[in-house]
Amino acid sequence: MKTLVKLSLVLAFCVIVLGAYTRLTDSGLGCPDWPGCYGYMSVPSQQQHVEEAQLRFPDNPIEHHKAWSEMIHRYFAGSLGLLIAIIALLSWRKAMRANALQRQPWKLPTVLLALVLFQAALGMWTVTLNLQPLVVMGHLLGGFTTFSLLYLLHLRLSDYRLAGGDPYLRKYRGLAALTLVVVFGQIALGGWVAANYAALACTELPFCEGNWWQQLDISGAFSVPTAESYQYGTHDYGERMTMHIAHRIGAIITTLLVLTLVIKSWRHAISQYFRQRLLLITLLILLQVSLGISNVLLSLPLPIAVAHNAVAALLLLSLVGLNYNLSRKA
Repeated sequence: MKTLVKLSLVLAFCVIVLGAYTRLTDSGLGCPDWPGCYGYMSVPSQQQHVEEAQLRFPDNPIEHHKAWSEMIHRYFAGSLGLLIAIIALLSWRKAMRANALQRQPWKLPTVLLALVLFQAALGMWTVTLNLQPLVVMGHLLGGFTTFSLLYLLHLRLSDYRLAGGDPYLRKYRGLAALTLVVVFGQIALGGWVAANYAALACTELPFCEGNWWQQLDISGAFSVPTAESYQYGTHDYGERMTMHIAHRIGAIITTLLVLTLVIKSWRHAISQYFRQRLLLITLLILLQVSLGISNVLLSLPLPIAVAHNAVAALLLLSLVGLNYNLSRKA
């Protein structure tokens, strides 16, 4: 089962990256139906099928590059769901055979299976509700949560031990947990910005152009207007700018908190294992800040924007691992 969990981790990372690519290329409605595409289980390519598809969805002309982007994401997500279902079944069988439910990790695979089923529902609602921002953000956070829980399962199944542990770091468990929560919250803010097409609402640093503080609209920025479709956003400029500013302020707070955790922990770390993890977290947070700045200065180039999502996932994973190892016994 360890191999299946590792494969699921790789697949979950691919799903996150593909989801970011689909969102950033405005391909979320590349297929107007679910789970297929224009009534087919693949993107229709033959002329007869294309004509039939256009008759079924006359208001949604086929854009093959967007439709393929959406379907490839679905194929990967579906494969991940099947793999998690197999992991859950295997964990249940091993637990029953061993007659030791407390020792065999079966609860976490069960939670993962429930989560991936809910993710499938969110994927369907993303299409049927025409990219409603709360659903889109929830779908993104569900992907990050699935990735994190798979890594936690991988750690629980691993046989490694920390030689002697690192008892001097245990007093930072609270700070590490807080940092993990704040990073997850910052990812949620980023998801809200992306779901509402607010990534380019501000094009200057460190905050925004002009008298931005006079245009802040917090209540409007975190509301969901009624609309038939949410593609390309429904909020006005002031509301989108507020979302963007909130994400930037969140980035500053997150960076300071992560670096505080690293500096405090580094001073007391005696284990090479923890020092390596702290170095990795430092590199990831600095890279993430650089990618965020590049997105602003270069007007959201696709490779950098996708990388921004990927590095966020890796940073979250590194903090999950740090929290796990700070909490476990040597």
